Amino acid sequence: MTPESLEKLVTMKMPYGKHAGTLLCHLPANYLSWFAREGFPKGELGELLQLMHEIDHNNLKELLTPIKAKFG
Repeated sequence: MTPESLEKLVTMKMPYGKHAGTLLCHLPANYLSWFAREGFPKGELGELLQLMHEIDHNNLKELLTPIKAKFG
C-alpha cells in the first residue's frame, strides 16, 4: 500500500462491468468479495481492487476519508 495507490482508489473509476464508472472506493463489498473468490484482474486494476477489498474487509475505510477530502 502506497499513498499513490490510496489516491487512485478515490480517483479511479471501474472501467467495465456492472459497476463501470463507479469510483473504486465506492464499489460494493459483495462485488469486491466476488473478485476475491473468482480472481482479481491482472495488472494495476487488480492490485487496486485487491487493496480496496482488504480495506473494506478489515473495516478500514476511514483511511480514505482525508484522501477523499483532498480530491473533493
